[in-house]
Amino acid sequence: MIRPVLAEEWAEVKELRLTALRDPVAHLAFLETYEEAAARPDSFWRDRTARAAQEAGAVRQFVAVTEAGQWVGTVAVLIEEAGTKDWAGLPVERRQGHLIGVYVAPDHRGGGLTRALFAAALEWAWQRGAERVRLIVHPENGRALGFYRKAGFVRSGVTVPLAGKPGEHEWEMVYERSRSDG
Repeated sequence: MIRPVLAEEWAEVKELRLTALRDPVAHLAFLETYEEAAARPDSFWRDRTARAAQEAGAVRQFVAVTEAGQWVGTVAVLIEEAGTKDWAGLPVERRQGHLIGVYVAPDHRGGGLTRALFAAALEWAWQRGAERVRLIVHPENGRALGFYRKAGFVRSGVTVPLAGKPGEHEWEMVYERSRSDG
């Protein structure tokens, strides 16, 4: 089942994030380390989850939960407003969604779960007037790149320098809403 997180599920959100940060490609996929996330106080996780649980907020986190109640995947989507700057200091030219924190447990990959998470995130972004949805991916993260291409994301030509890693960068990939998306 794919659904938005609830504010009181902060401990589950924290545990899923820590699990994601133990993935072998976490160093390519996430901007924080396991150690950084594990050191954050519970108040951080409570606040983060409460923001991601608000239907009318600027961020929404979706999770994949098995029938047994196990959390096995997640994606969050931020709404970025035209005329602002994004997290990397780059200008935002139009209202857009930004997918972040993508993770699916290894034994649940390849069965359509990531596609279902993306569908929920895209639908939420479209409902909020996003003109496109983007994500940022490391060029060496082959598994993620392959999925994003299959899901309809294409490179925009924008590269984002990685803070603290001179010479390294990530690629912006975008999904433009089409008539078939609603």
